Amino acid sequence: MSYITGFLLPVPAAKKEAYIESARKSWPLFQKYGALEQVETWGEDVPPGKVTGFDLAVKLEPGEAVVFSWLRWPDRATADKCFAEMSSDPDFANMDMPFDGKRMMWGGFAPVFEGR
Repeated sequence: MSYITGFLLPVPAAKKEAYIESARKSWPLFQKYGALEQVETWGEDVPPGKVTGFDLAVKLEPGEAVVFSWLRWPDRATADKCFAEMSSDPDFANMDMPFDGKRMMWGGFAPVFEGR
């Protein structure tokens, strides 16, 4: 079964197009490292949390939207190799990140069920 790297981050609404362009530019780089799929989603129905919530997780500020995204890999080893090498890859170093990376979270996940 594949492996998923998931991301949750706040993006200023005014930078939505810049974020989409950044995602478009990153896809060939992730493909180069073996990614099978990249999905970027823009929050439309993200209710405010009281104890937990996407907004609380990213410390959402006025004028920002929550972005939820993921990369699908053939396996964890491929994902680990990408993230180990991307810090020294000049193509990644030149990527524009139109968001506050300090409030981004990510993690790797092993699928346990996939309905299709």
